[in-house]
Amino acid sequence: MEPRVPSDSKTILTDLVLPSETNPLGNLFGGELLARMDRAASIAARRHSRRIVVTASVNHVAFNRMIALGSVVTVEAKISRAFKTSMEVVIDVWIEDRESGLKSQANEAIYTFVAVDEQGLPVPVPQVVPETDLEKERFEGALRRKQLSLVIAGKMKPADATELKALFTE
Repeated sequence: MEPRVPSDSKTILTDLVLPSETNPLGNLFGGELLARMDRAASIAARRHSRRIVVTASVNHVAFNRMIALGSVVTVEAKISRAFKTSMEVVIDVWIEDRESGLKSQANEAIYTFVAVDEQGLPVPVPQVVPETDLEKERFEGALRRKQLSLVIAGKMKPADATELKALFTE
């Protein structure tokens, strides 16, 4: 299986925030943003694996800025690292200034997807070869994030989390 670069999976979804998608303060519902992020991330995971993919976990979400009614929202997703059957997808959410057109980051998230066959059983995925400095940074961090999630879930002993231990012993 040939490794792939993160840009092969890059997915960009751009949409407008409509009145039915906002809370009483006139801002995009968090759940609506989560759904948009999930869609973009699933497309990125499918592009990388070329398989059916399912959301395994939402590892991190940061709602850093409110997104107002009428805003143009862009969700960018791409694979940061692949493991045996799972893929970490990093998502950046941007809003566009109505007058200047400049984009600024509003939110971010990290999801994990698993590639499956037609019976829903996990299947191997290609590895990722990061190219840019940011991709390399996210790639390196993915193993620490995975180990932390496994330790918290009780699926890995803290003593076996070598990448996490290295953070505290250097």
